[in-house]
Amino acid sequence: MDNTADLRVFVRVMDRGSFSAAAKDLGLTPSAVSKLISRLEDRLGARLLERSTRRLALTPEGETFLSRARRIVADIEEAEAEVARVRGAPRGRLHINAGTAFGLHQLAPALADFLARYPEIDVDLSITDRMVDLLEEQADIAVRSGRVMEGPFIQRKIAVLQRVICASPSYLAQRGTPRAAAALKDHDCIVVAGAGLNRWPFEARGGIDVIDVSPRVFTDDAEAALRLAIAGAGIVRLSDVIVGDPLRRGELVALLTDVHHVEPFPLAAVYPAGRQRLPRVAVFLEFLLERFGHAPWRLAGGAI
Repeated sequence: MDNTADLRVFVRVMDRGSFSAAAKDLGLTPSAVSKLISRLEDRLGARLLERSTRRLALTPEGETFLSRARRIVADIEEAEAEVARVRGAPRGRLHINAGTAFGLHQLAPALADFLARYPEIDVDLSITDRMVDLLEEQADIAVRSGRVMEGPFIQRKIAVLQRVICASPSYLAQRGTPRAAAALKDHDCIVVAGAGLNRWPFEARGGIDVIDVSPRVFTDDAEAALRLAIAGAGIVRLSDVIVGDPLRRGELVALLTDVHHVEPFPLAAVYPAGRQRLPRVAVFLEFLLERFGHAPWRLAGGAI
């Protein structure tokens, strides 16, 4: 292998977290990957990795070298992509980062269709609500709602999300359906932890009225809040990207739709400048807009 290949191996080892995982991606044996890293260290005259039976850790020299190596590998991939664009079908490994709500409820179920459409593209999917450094983690593209990541990134709007107040039919049969915002004080509410998420806004003459909800259940996980609401534990307020399918199936019922302020917020694809020129990224952007640009999770008549 040449020096450039050594760089690719080093970056892949750090992306995957082990020699064996990187070896599987690259079609090599773990021992071959280890020898290539050792050869790279010998050529540099510096130790890049501290190896143990449990994990790999970068040395200070390794941290410095990895940052530069990532940029070099990315530049090479972009150059190869220009040739691939002429040569044929998109190919390669696509690194995607997505927030939990959209990633679990919408993106993951749709990826099978994307993979079937582009059989030469492989996917690394990371789902987390932690704000990641796309450059540091070598992600090709992230799908995020609300606040956009800081840094030299391009944002492309996919859709607009909105919040929905809802409860299960079983809860409403037992406790009744609130007909006005003020009636929420007589109901069990489920609140997800987060800045202002216990303050539910409603349209009022001349502006917005906010009701401070006293939760019967308080949770730091939106998935838990969804399961609790479906099980009949109370009234919840969540993004329609999460509750859209349960609403359609009748597991939840939307409430106070005539007065609730839905707080629209964007869902966007975010990627480093220039990355959209990679064919695998370009076709994934097209897929996102095609599949999700019309907010398919939203009930008819509820679009903004």
